[in-house]
Amino acid sequence: MKIKKGDNIKVMSGKDKGKTGKVTEAFPSENKVLIEGVNIRKVHERARKSNQKGQIIQKAFPINVSNVMLLDPKTNTPTRIGKKKVDGTFVRFAKKSGIVLAK
Repeated sequence: MKIKKGDNIKVMSGKDKGKTGKVTEAFPSENKVLIEGVNIRKVHERARKSNQKGQIIQKAFPINVSNVMLLDPKTNTPTRIGKKKVDGTFVRFAKKSGIVLAK
């Protein structure tokens, strides 16, 4: 999976198409990412203690990584990600601008 935690992304398809955000968590085994402010759902939470009330909270759910693209740090437009070897280690780079990405 080429999208990592901390990347700025743009949603390319689905109900949140066009939204941008930062990846807060990545799930490589499920091929999904959790993005702040994207794919928000209402979850009914029941009371845990006798003096506590049940409530409806809004929670972000993971979205499939195939529906998002990384934002190019230089132009702030969606770009594909490549890998190249620099000083004996593989690094990710933005295909549009060629800028090496962190991590």
